[in-house]
Amino acid sequence: MYTAGTSAKDAGLIDARFPVFKSGRGGEHTYHGPGQRVAYAMLDLKSRQGVPDIKKYVWQLEEWIIRTLAAFDVTGERRCGRVGIWVVRDDGREEKIAAIGVRVRHWITLHGIAINVDPDLAHFGGIIPCGISEHGVTSLKALGVDVGMDEVDAVLKREFCAVFEG
Repeated sequence: MYTAGTSAKDAGLIDARFPVFKSGRGGEHTYHGPGQRVAYAMLDLKSRQGVPDIKKYVWQLEEWIIRTLAAFDVTGERRCGRVGIWVVRDDGREEKIAAIGVRVRHWITLHGIAINVDPDLAHFGGIIPCGISEHGVTSLKALGVDVGMDEVDAVLKREFCAVFEG
């Protein structure tokens, strides 16, 4: 399925080959399907942070993904002006490996992250993922990392506790 965030533009939907669902999360269009690990964090930022800070929360989501990827020897990176986590291929190409789309209401977080473990990357061809057309999308499998969802889940759980302090 494709989801359209609150910033989604009609031009971002190239070929509606899957159902498109409008969501209340931030961001533009993205694909969700088999081979992705989607994790939604529902946290009370007031009680966790004292003074709620959405930028800090997004940084923590990014850090959670980066640490998870590092456990599989993949270097995930932030990019100024681009949402999500990126990897740099040997030839210098930058590709998105994980998406972030959140909503915060009354300082409670909704929605979350999606890491491409082994999805059919061709399914991203029906959209301009997150409104970014000049870079591609990749997965752990496409990077040569053959890992199961159970392994990814275990690392996500461990790193969530580390990043979000228990």
